[in-house]
Amino acid sequence: MKQQTSEKKELFLVEYYIDRRVSVMDSPDFDVPDPATGLSPREKKALIDTWELVKLDITGNGVAILVEFFRTYPQKLEKFAAFSTVPLDKLSTNKKFHAHANAIMYTVTSVVDNLDEPEVLVEMLKKLGENHGRRKIVKSEFEELKKVILIVLTEKLGNKLTPQAAAAWDKALTVVVEVTSQGINSYTQAHSSIIS
Repeated sequence: MKQQTSEKKELFLVEYYIDRRVSVMDSPDFDVPDPATGLSPREKKALIDTWELVKLDITGNGVAILVEFFRTYPQKLEKFAAFSTVPLDKLSTNKKFHAHANAIMYTVTSVVDNLDEPEVLVEMLKKLGENHGRRKIVKSEFEELKKVILIVLTEKLGNKLTPQAAAAWDKALTVVVEVTSQGINSYTQAHSSIIS
Protein backbone atom coordinates (compact mmCIF):
# COMPACT_ATOMS: atom_id res chain seq x y z
CA MET A 1 0.00 0.00 0.00
CA LYS A 2 2.84 2.41 0.89
CA GLN A 3 4.61 1.62 -2.39
CA GLN A 4 1.43 2.34 -4.35
CA THR A 5 1.00 5.67 -2.53
CA SER A 6 4.65 6.53 -3.18
CA GLU A 7 4.28 5.73 -6.89
CA LYS A 8 1.16 7.92 -7.13
CA LYS A 9 3.02 10.76 -5.42
CA GLU A 10 5.96 10.43 -7.85
CA LEU A 11 3.60 10.34 -10.82
CA PHE A 12 1.82 13.44 -9.53
CA LEU A 13 5.14 15.28 -9.15
CA VAL A 14 6.25 14.34 -12.67
CA GLU A 15 2.92 15.47 -14.14
CA TYR A 16 3.05 18.67 -12.07
CA TYR A 17 6.51 19.61 -13.33
CA ILE A 18 5.67 18.74 -16.94
CA ASP A 19 2.51 20.87 -16.74
CA ARG A 20 4.45 23.67 -15.06
CA ARG A 21 7.20 23.57 -17.68
CA VAL A 22 4.67 23.70 -20.51
CA SER A 23 2.82 26.59 -18.87
CA VAL A 24 6.09 28.50 -18.34
CA MET A 25 6.99 28.05 -22.02
CA ASP A 26 3.54 29.30 -23.00
CA SER A 27 3.94 32.40 -20.84
CA PRO A 28 4.40 35.69 -22.72
CA ASP A 29 7.35 36.37 -20.40
CA PHE A 30 9.19 33.53 -22.14
CA ASP A 31 9.56 35.83 -25.16
CA VAL A 32 10.72 38.96 -23.32
CA PRO A 33 14.35 39.64 -24.25
CA ASP A 34 17.02 40.07 -21.62
CA PRO A 35 18.10 43.73 -21.82
CA ALA A 36 21.79 42.79 -21.65
CA THR A 37 21.88 40.07 -24.32
CA GLY A 38 18.72 40.72 -26.32
CA LEU A 39 17.88 37.02 -25.97
CA SER A 40 14.55 35.82 -24.62
CA PRO A 41 14.27 32.80 -22.30
CA ARG A 42 12.83 30.85 -25.26
CA GLU A 43 15.87 31.73 -27.39
CA LYS A 44 18.25 30.86 -24.56
CA LYS A 45 16.54 27.49 -24.19
CA ALA A 46 16.91 26.85 -27.93
CA LEU A 47 20.63 27.67 -27.71
CA ILE A 48 21.14 25.40 -24.71
CA ASP A 49 19.15 22.52 -26.20
CA THR A 50 20.89 22.60 -29.59
CA TRP A 51 24.35 23.08 -28.08
CA GLU A 52 23.83 19.94 -25.99
CA LEU A 53 23.48 18.06 -29.29
CA VAL A 54 26.61 19.67 -30.72
CA LYS A 55 28.58 18.76 -27.58
CA LEU A 56 27.91 15.07 -28.18
CA ASP A 57 30.83 15.26 -30.64
CA ILE A 58 32.42 18.54 -29.65
CA THR A 59 35.82 17.84 -31.24
CA GLY A 60 34.37 16.48 -34.47
CA ASN A 61 31.98 19.40 -34.79
CA GLY A 62 34.73 21.88 -33.95
CA VAL A 63 36.97 20.36 -36.60
CA ALA A 64 34.10 20.55 -39.11
CA ILE A 65 33.61 24.25 -38.34
CA LEU A 66 37.29 25.10 -38.63
CA VAL A 67 37.82 23.03 -41.80
CA GLU A 68 34.83 24.77 -43.38
CA PHE A 69 36.20 28.14 -42.28
CA PHE A 70 39.51 27.50 -44.04
CA ARG A 71 37.79 25.96 -47.05
CA THR A 72 35.67 29.12 -47.39
CA TYR A 73 38.47 31.55 -46.45
CA PRO A 74 41.75 29.78 -47.40
CA GLN A 75 43.78 32.98 -47.07
CA LYS A 76 43.08 32.97 -43.30
CA LEU A 77 45.13 29.80 -42.78
CA GLU A 78 48.39 31.77 -42.90
CA LYS A 79 47.42 33.52 -39.63
CA PHE A 80 47.67 30.20 -37.76
CA ALA A 81 51.37 29.41 -37.45
CA ALA A 82 50.75 26.11 -35.65
CA PHE A 83 49.21 24.54 -38.76
CA SER A 84 49.54 27.08 -41.57
CA THR A 85 51.68 24.73 -43.68
CA VAL A 86 49.36 21.74 -43.29
CA PRO A 87 47.37 21.02 -46.48
CA LEU A 88 43.63 21.60 -46.12
CA ASP A 89 42.82 17.92 -46.65
CA LYS A 90 45.18 16.96 -43.79
CA LEU A 91 43.96 19.51 -41.23
CA SER A 92 41.27 17.26 -39.78
CA THR A 93 43.91 14.81 -38.50
CA ASN A 94 46.35 17.42 -37.17
CA LYS A 95 46.40 17.53 -33.34
CA LYS A 96 47.30 21.23 -33.16
CA PHE A 97 44.34 21.90 -35.41
CA HIS A 98 42.13 19.81 -33.08
CA ALA A 99 43.37 21.86 -30.14
CA HIS A 100 42.35 25.13 -31.79
CA ALA A 101 39.00 23.67 -32.86
CA ASN A 102 38.39 22.63 -29.25
CA ALA A 103 39.33 26.11 -28.02
CA ILE A 104 36.63 27.57 -30.26
CA MET A 105 34.07 25.05 -29.08
CA TYR A 106 34.89 25.62 -25.41
CA THR A 107 34.45 29.35 -25.97
CA VAL A 108 31.00 28.76 -27.44
CA THR A 109 30.23 26.42 -24.54
CA SER A 110 31.21 29.21 -22.14
CA VAL A 111 28.90 31.59 -23.99
CA VAL A 112 25.99 29.17 -23.67
CA ASP A 113 26.83 28.43 -20.03
CA ASN A 114 26.84 32.15 -19.17
CA LEU A 115 23.69 33.30 -20.97
CA ASP A 116 22.14 34.18 -17.62
CA GLU A 117 25.31 35.91 -16.41
CA PRO A 118 25.64 38.76 -18.92
CA GLU A 119 28.33 40.62 -16.97
CA VAL A 120 30.54 37.52 -16.95
CA LEU A 121 29.76 36.92 -20.62
CA VAL A 122 30.70 40.48 -21.61
CA GLU A 123 34.00 40.36 -19.71
CA MET A 124 34.86 36.96 -21.16
CA LEU A 125 34.16 38.12 -24.73
CA LYS A 126 36.07 41.38 -24.31
CA LYS A 127 39.05 39.36 -23.08
CA LEU A 128 38.69 37.09 -26.11
CA GLY A 129 38.74 40.20 -28.31
CA GLU A 130 41.83 41.59 -26.60
CA ASN A 131 43.64 38.26 -27.05
CA HIS A 132 42.76 38.21 -30.74
CA GLY A 133 43.59 41.90 -31.15
CA ARG A 134 47.17 40.99 -30.19
CA ARG A 135 47.20 38.63 -33.16
CA LYS A 136 45.80 41.31 -35.49
CA ILE A 137 42.47 39.51 -35.89
CA VAL A 138 39.70 41.94 -36.83
CA LYS A 139 35.93 42.04 -36.43
CA SER A 140 35.25 40.93 -40.01
CA GLU A 141 37.07 37.65 -39.33
CA PHE A 142 34.75 36.93 -36.41
CA GLU A 143 31.81 37.76 -38.71
CA GLU A 144 33.15 35.23 -41.22
CA LEU A 145 33.48 32.60 -38.49
CA LYS A 146 29.91 33.34 -37.39
CA LYS A 147 28.65 32.62 -40.93
CA VAL A 148 30.53 29.33 -41.02
CA ILE A 149 29.27 28.27 -37.58
CA LEU A 150 25.68 28.87 -38.72
CA ILE A 151 26.25 26.84 -41.89
CA VAL A 152 27.82 23.91 -40.03
CA LEU A 153 25.14 23.95 -37.30
CA THR A 154 22.51 23.74 -40.03
CA GLU A 155 24.31 20.83 -41.73
CA LYS A 156 25.05 18.91 -38.52
CA LEU A 157 21.74 19.41 -36.71
CA GLY A 158 19.40 19.12 -39.69
CA ASN A 159 15.76 19.41 -38.68
CA LYS A 160 16.75 19.58 -34.99
CA LEU A 161 17.81 23.16 -35.70
CA THR A 162 14.41 24.77 -35.99
CA PRO A 163 14.05 28.15 -37.70
CA GLN A 164 13.59 29.67 -34.23
CA ALA A 165 16.78 28.03 -32.95
CA ALA A 166 18.70 29.14 -36.06
CA ALA A 167 17.48 32.72 -35.50
CA ALA A 168 18.54 32.48 -31.84
CA TRP A 169 22.02 31.34 -32.89
CA ASP A 170 22.27 34.17 -35.40
CA LYS A 171 21.29 36.69 -32.72
CA ALA A 172 23.60 35.21 -30.07
CA LEU A 173 26.60 35.03 -32.41
CA THR A 174 25.96 38.62 -33.49
CA VAL A 175 26.24 39.63 -29.83
CA VAL A 176 29.45 37.57 -29.55
CA VAL A 177 30.95 39.35 -32.57
CA GLU A 178 29.95 42.81 -31.33
CA VAL A 179 31.28 42.38 -27.79
CA THR A 180 34.43 40.63 -28.99
CA SER A 181 35.08 43.51 -31.37
CA GLN A 182 34.88 45.89 -28.39
CA GLY A 183 37.78 43.94 -26.89
CA ILE A 184 39.68 44.09 -30.18
CA ASN A 185 39.11 47.85 -30.39
CA SER A 186 40.12 48.33 -26.76
CA TYR A 187 43.38 46.47 -27.34
CA THR A 188 44.06 48.33 -30.59
CA GLN A 189 43.43 51.75 -29.05
CA ALA A 190 45.56 51.01 -26.00
CA HIS A 191 48.47 49.85 -28.12
CA SER A 192 48.21 52.48 -30.84
CA SER A 193 48.58 55.20 -28.18
CA ILE A 194 51.76 53.50 -26.94
CA ILE A 195 53.23 53.55 -30.46
CA SER A 196 52.28 57.21 -31.08
